Amino acid sequence: MPAANPTPLVLLPGLLCDRAVWDVVQGFPDQSAWIVPFYADQRRIGAMAQIVLEAAPPRFALASHSMGGRVALEILRGAPGRVERVALLDTGFLPRPAGEAGKAERAGRMALLDVAYTQGMRAMGREWLQRMVHPSRLEETPLIDSMLDMIERQTPAMFAAQIEALLERPDASDVLAHIECPTLILCGRDDAWSPLSTHQAMHAAIPGSRLVAIPDCGHMSTMERPAAVGAALRDWRSQTR
Repeated sequence: MPAANPTPLVLLPGLLCDRAVWDVVQGFPDQSAWIVPFYADQRRIGAMAQIVLEAAPPRFALASHSMGGRVALEILRGAPGRVERVALLDTGFLPRPAGEAGKAERAGRMALLDVAYTQGMRAMGREWLQRMVHPSRLEETPLIDSMLDMIERQTPAMFAAQIEALLERPDASDVLAHIECPTLILCGRDDAWSPLSTHQAMHAAIPGSRLVAIPDCGHMSTMERPAAVGAALRDWRSQTR
């Protein structure tokens, strides 16, 4: 069995998430040494990346989920030599589309923000999770409650800031081909928000990357399928280029 990777591990949560998305991953060790940055009220993906770089050691392994994956790509754009390996989970690399598709995305996000301000974060979370979780898991009360608890720890103001960051997200297409470290690309096979096709495109663009699609799983892969995600991350931690 390969020796444990000693490189410090930085874990990036996604929209409205905190370290709870990582704490549940099974068989992924050294939790006490994890670095899980807090984005605070930053309104740009690049600013979030700078917060991570300021909090991180000189060289580190980087795992990321959802919006965190976009932050990871900006870190790789600006400071690739500091990243020993990277895992990109349920994320994307393209900017908000132009035209009607982009307008529809903005309208959908703003509608959720209105619910957060008028009815509270938990009520918004119930609506938001309908597309974030595999349909077969929506009636699993402990799982959904754990996600709603996490969402309720955030505020509408933080939600507004992160929405702005995502609507103005940079195009990271040019970053992919220059990633030279061991790279895991993982998603729920049924992720309705960041689909498998997006991850296949990333896999094709990043030389030597590994692609894992978790069956019967939506966007919240670490919480929906913690054992499968943990196995993939353990393999990634021991991977050599």
